Amino acid sequence: MSDKIFKSIWLVAASVFLASLIFIMGISYNYFTTLQKKQLKNETELAAQGVVLCGKSFFDSLNVENYRITWIAADGSVLYDSEANTARLKNHLEREEVKQAIRQGYGEASRYSSALSEKQLYVAKRLPNGSILRLSIVQKAIWTLLFGFAQPICVVIVIAMALSFALASQLAKKIVKPINEIDLNNPELYYGKKNYREVEPLLRHISTQQRQVKRDQEQIEKTALIRQEFTANVSHELKTPLHAVSGYAELLENGMVKDEDIKPFAGKIRTETSRLTKLVEDIIELTKLDSGAADSEWETCDLYRIAENAVDSLEASAAAANVELKLAGTDAPMKGTPQSLYGVVYNLCDNAIKYNRKGGRVNVCVRQADGFTVLTVKDTGIGIPEESLTRIFERFYRVDKSRSKEVGGTGLGLSIVKHAVLNHNGTIKIKSVIGEGSEFTVSLPTEPPAS
Repeated sequence: MSDKIFKSIWLVAASVFLASLIFIMGISYNYFTTLQKKQLKNETELAAQGVVLCGKSFFDSLNVENYRITWIAADGSVLYDSEANTARLKNHLEREEVKQAIRQGYGEASRYSSALSEKQLYVAKRLPNGSILRLSIVQKAIWTLLFGFAQPICVVIVIAMALSFALASQLAKKIVKPINEIDLNNPELYYGKKNYREVEPLLRHISTQQRQVKRDQEQIEKTALIRQEFTANVSHELKTPLHAVSGYAELLENGMVKDEDIKPFAGKIRTETSRLTKLVEDIIELTKLDSGAADSEWETCDLYRIAENAVDSLEASAAAANVELKLAGTDAPMKGTPQSLYGVVYNLCDNAIKYNRKGGRVNVCVRQADGFTVLTVKDTGIGIPEESLTRIFERFYRVDKSRSKEVGGTGLGLSIVKHAVLNHNGTIKIKSVIGEGSEFTVSLPTEPPAS
C-alpha cells in the first residue's frame, strides 16, 4: 500500500511539474516574441531615419548581424537587400507587410521565408519618397528557446524530481503509519480520532464483521455442544431399553423364567422394543429436520385434514388413557411438508394425552387468519412449571421424568415440533397453569416467504 501511495504522489507531483514547465515555456515564448517585435520595430525606425538622411550610402558602413534589411522601391522592386542578390529577388509589392506600409505607413507580418528557409518576423515603414524600408529577424522557435534554457531547466528538473521523490516518500509513510498501527482486534478505539476519519467507515465495517464472526463462532460452538450432548443422551436413552431387552432375553434363554411368567416377560420385551423403535424413529425425524431434507418436499396441503389423520391415529391411545380427544375447525389449505406437519400435530396431541389426567380432555383446533394457518392444542393435564417453559423444546428434556418413563415418552417430541415449525417459518406459543393444563398455539404462514 505504501508503494502505491508513493508512486501515486510522485506521479502527480511529476505531472504537475511538467504541466507547469510547459505552461511557463508557452508564456516565455509569447513574451520573447513580443519583445522581438518591439525591438525590430525600434531598429526599423532608426534605420529609416538613416536612409532618409544618407540614402543608399547608409548601407555601405552598416554592420548588420542579426537583422535582414531590405529597401523596396515604390513599384515593388528591391533596391537593396543585406542577405540576397537583388537581381534574383521577386517583386515585393504583394508582400503583406509592404501592402500595410503603403496604406498605413507601417506594416508587420510573420511568415516562412523560402529564400532563407526560416520563419521570419517582418516590419516595414514607408519613407517620405514612397519607398519601403523593411527589417526582418529570424523568429525563434520554442525548441530554440528550450535549448537555450536547457542547462538551467535540467537543473530545475533534477532538483524538482528529487524533492518530489523525497516528499512523496515521507508523505506515503506518514499516511500509512497510522493505518499500520491500527489494532484490528479493537477497531472501535479509533472512532472519532483525527488521523482515522477517512478510514473510520472501514474500521466500523471490520468491527461489524468481527461481531458477526464472533456470533457465528459462538453459534458453531453451541451447535457442536448440542450435538455432543445429543449424542451422549442418545447413547444413554438407547442403553436403557437395550439393557432391559437384553436382560429379559437372557433370563428367558437360561430358563430362569417360570412358564406363567413367559408371557409377561415377552410383553415387557415388546414394550421396550416399541420404546426403542419410537426413539429411533424420533431421532431419524429430528436428524432429517436438522439437515433441512424436508425443504424440498413442500406442496399444497390441508392442515385440517392432516390434523384429522393424526387425531384418528391417537384415538386408541386417548381411549386407553381415558382422555377425550376432539378436533374442531375448517379446511386450512397451505404450502408445507405434510409429513412434518403431521409430526407437529401428532406430537402435540400425543403429549397432551400422556400428560393429562383421567377423564381429561384434549381440544384440537385448526383455523386460518390474516395469512396464517393456526393450530391450537389445549389440554386439561398436569401443566408445565414456569421455569421449564423455556426448556421444554430441548432434546431429551422432561418436566416429570418419572411420568415420562411411565408413559413411554422419548423426550424428543417437542424438539421435533419446534424444528418443524421453524422450517415452516412459523412460531409456537405456550400457556400453562400447573394442575389446570397447557395450550400450544402454532402459527404458520399460509404461503411460504419469497426466496
